[in-house]
Amino acid sequence: MTFTKSILTSAATAAISLASSYAEKTEAPFRLITLDPGHFHAALVQKSTVPGVSPVVHVYAPEGPDLGLHLERVRAFNTRADNPTNWDLKVHTGPDFLQKMLAEKPGNVVVLAGNNRDKTRYILESVKAGLHVLADKPMAIDPAGLKMLEEAYRIAGEKNLLLLDIMTERFEITTMLQKELSRHAAVFGELDKGTPDNPSVTKESVHHFSKLVNNLPLQRPPWFFDPAQQGEAIVDVTTHLVDLVQWECFPEEVIKDADVKMISARSWNTAITREQFTKTTKMESWPDYLKPLVGNDGVLQTPANGEFTYALRGVHAKISVLWNFEAPPGTADTHDSLMRGSKCSLHIRQGKEQGYKPVLYIEPQAGVDVASWKLALDKAAAEIATKYPGVVIKDLGDRHEVNIPDTYKKGHEAHFAQVAARFLGFLKDGGTPAWEVPNTLAKYNTIMEAYQMSRKSK
Repeated sequence: MTFTKSILTSAATAAISLASSYAEKTEAPFRLITLDPGHFHAALVQKSTVPGVSPVVHVYAPEGPDLGLHLERVRAFNTRADNPTNWDLKVHTGPDFLQKMLAEKPGNVVVLAGNNRDKTRYILESVKAGLHVLADKPMAIDPAGLKMLEEAYRIAGEKNLLLLDIMTERFEITTMLQKELSRHAAVFGELDKGTPDNPSVTKESVHHFSKLVNNLPLQRPPWFFDPAQQGEAIVDVTTHLVDLVQWECFPEEVIKDADVKMISARSWNTAITREQFTKTTKMESWPDYLKPLVGNDGVLQTPANGEFTYALRGVHAKISVLWNFEAPPGTADTHDSLMRGSKCSLHIRQGKEQGYKPVLYIEPQAGVDVASWKLALDKAAAEIATKYPGVVIKDLGDRHEVNIPDTYKKGHEAHFAQVAARFLGFLKDGGTPAWEVPNTLAKYNTIMEAYQMSRKSK
C-alpha cells in the first residue's frame, strides 16, 4: 500500500489489503476523499461496502492521533470476521494537506467529519474546487460559519455539485414509523399547534462522552470538549433534532426562515474531572485551549447542554440535548420524541421500561371515539405492514405499542452507510429533492437563532 507519507502501524499496514491495480479500483463512478478525519463518524461512512464506491480512498490529514485513530477504525472494518470490507487507504500528510487535496483531487466526493471549527472552511474550499461534499453535522457552529456555509451552497448550486450533511436519524426505524403514522389522518388527526409551555413536538437526546463504538471504548479527541472547536451543544446534536421536526411535521415541503419564530433558548455546562477526561482522551493533562474552562477546583466546565423552544409555522416544538460523562451500566444514549395530534400522540420512549431501546407508542387523546379510532388504526396497521413486513401494532389497553422486528433495527453506526447510499443515489439521479437544500439552510438558521438567543440569556 503506497502513501505520500504513512503513519500506519505495521499491524494496520498488513491488515489493509494491497490494491491489485489502482486503475481497476478507480473505475467505480464514486471515489472518496476523506479530509482531516477527527471524528469517528468519518470512519463509519466506510463501515460497510457501498455499491458504486471505489475501495481506494485517499485520506488527507495532518499527522497526529486523530488520523491514527481513523486508520485503526478502518483497519478494524477490514479485518473483522463478519463481512469484512476491503478499503485500500492512500494517506497523504503534512501541513499542506488541504492544498495537496485541492490540487490533486484524486476523487470526486469529499467526506468530512472532524474538528467543526475547520469543517465549514473545508466545505467551502472543496466545492470551490468542484468536489461533491458529504459532511457530518454540524456544518456550521457560529454565525460566521453560517455565512460561509450559505456561500458554499451558492457555489455548489452554480457548479451543479451535491453538498449534504449526514442525517442518520432519518433512518432510525421508530422515527420512520412515527412519521408514517402521522400521515394517517384518521389515526393521528391534525398536528396540534401546542403552546410555548406545552409544545406539541418535543425531541430530547441524551449523549455520553464515554461509550463504546464498534464494541470498543471510544477515544475522544481533546478538542471535542472545546466549544470553540466542537461547538456548543445547542449547535451540534440539535442539528439532527431540528431536521426531524421539519422532516416529520412538514414532509417534502420547503421551509423558509420566515416560518420560524424562536421563543426561548439556553445552554449550560457539564462538569468533567481530569480523571474522566483522561479516561476518554488518554491525555494526562488539560491542553492549553481548555484551561480557561477549568475552575479552581480543577474541574472542566464545558457547555455541553442546550435546549430551545420555537414555533415552526405555528407548531410549537422543544429541542433538548444533554451530555453526561458516562451512562449507568446497562444503559446508553437515549432519544425521546413526541408528536401530538388531535386524535393521538406518537411517542418514542427509551427509558428503563423499554430496556433503554427506542419503542414507539400510540396514545389516543381523551375524548376520542375509541371504537372508530381503533378501526382506523387497524387499517393503518395493515397498510404499514405491507410497507414494513413484520411490523405489528399491539393493543396494551390504554395505549398501543409498535412491535418492530430486529431486522429493521440497524443501529446508529449502520445508518452511515444508508446515508452514503442516499447521497450517491442523488448523484446518480442528478440532484436532491427540491426541498432538501432550502430546508438544510433553514435548519441551520433555526439553530443559529437559538445559539444567539442562548448567549444573550447568560
